[in-house]
Amino acid sequence: MTIEIINGKMLTPKGEWTNFKSIHIANGLIVGINRQGEKFDAHTTINARGCYVVPGLIDLQVSLPEPGYQVKGTVESETLAAAAGGVTVLCCSPDTDPINDSEAVTKLIEELAGRSNHCHVLPLGALTRGLKGEHLSEYAALKDAGCIALSNGYHPIKNLAITKRCFEYAKTHDLSVFVNPIEPSLHLGAIHESHISTTIGLQAIPSLAETIPVAQLIKLAEATDVHLHLSQLSAADSVSQVREAKAKGLNISADVAIHNLLYTSQQIESFDSLYHCMPPLRSESDRLALLDGVRTGVIDAITSAHQPHEDAAKKMPFAETEPGISGIEHLIPMAVKMSDNNELPLACFFEAMTSRAAHVVKLDTPIIETGRAANLCIFDLSKKWRLSEEDMLSKGKNSPLMGQKIKGHVVTTIYEGRISYMADHA
Repeated sequence: MTIEIINGKMLTPKGEWTNFKSIHIANGLIVGINRQGEKFDAHTTINARGCYVVPGLIDLQVSLPEPGYQVKGTVESETLAAAAGGVTVLCCSPDTDPINDSEAVTKLIEELAGRSNHCHVLPLGALTRGLKGEHLSEYAALKDAGCIALSNGYHPIKNLAITKRCFEYAKTHDLSVFVNPIEPSLHLGAIHESHISTTIGLQAIPSLAETIPVAQLIKLAEATDVHLHLSQLSAADSVSQVREAKAKGLNISADVAIHNLLYTSQQIESFDSLYHCMPPLRSESDRLALLDGVRTGVIDAITSAHQPHEDAAKKMPFAETEPGISGIEHLIPMAVKMSDNNELPLACFFEAMTSRAAHVVKLDTPIIETGRAANLCIFDLSKKWRLSEEDMLSKGKNSPLMGQKIKGHVVTTIYEGRISYMADHA
């Protein structure tokens, strides 16, 4: 398939926006940019006038509920939703049913992803068998099957001795470890501990539930020399600890869920379960510290932390609803909102979701350049629209943006040189 994109603005390898006349794509590669006087036989021409072209986004933390929880979402539905969000590479968490702790489950996920072929799916293998936090999974088999890292998701590991053993064996197999820092004895509520949790009477989760394990995990990473990736940080002190660890030269990276950059626990005063997520939305000072962490590179990547749920999972009293936000389709509108608020420049957002995310998972830096893979997102920065359930491709409609007027819209996503998503109006 050959594609020609004309008349837009593109993000250069230097992180600058520049006008272009044409981008030519053939055999899965970018074969020319602004070639003058050269005939190009394109099967498809995309007029990007008024639009921006960036490398496809890389999302490090996505739940693809299949196998096991198809009522929430399937590999087909959620990778299509990812493509609609401009994502061309994603890491899928291991909390499927059965758990992705074996070669067979990894191969099944890869087969389903290959059949859908909307984006590149990188499986995360279970750090412990059944995610029970007690016995190590077969790391060699998981790596051979295609797992690019290990994770225990939001399932705590039983003790530090087991965690240390996990890190040692992961290092032996040259596998990164993705850890959501949790101290289970403090992680018993549904909302950030503050005056708001006291006022509305919900059991709370203090920042210490995250910051204490962050300190422990950094120490264990230093002792074992494993690459530790701290997933979905939410607290200001966590950012400070990562900053200090990086200053010491430790092999540590981190990401933040995009909703923790946008919202605080104040949104929960109305008991709206669409804001129920883990880690919880925290204070304004935490949010500002997370934004600063992204701007300065202390926090490497931004993730959707996409977790789709069926309607029933969000229709109970707040504390009894299942945590998680369906956010992968609307990364661009959320990024535009932060940019319009002068909180995070668009170029910084795209760096966090392309080159910096690629570095975490040891992929080539995605840039728009001749000879590079044609994984691209074309979006309209100015389009305003009101989000409805009918607009969403994910099976999970649990987005806080539902019913709101939002700005920024993905027009087309190109994955491996072919169109994986095109908006109806494009």
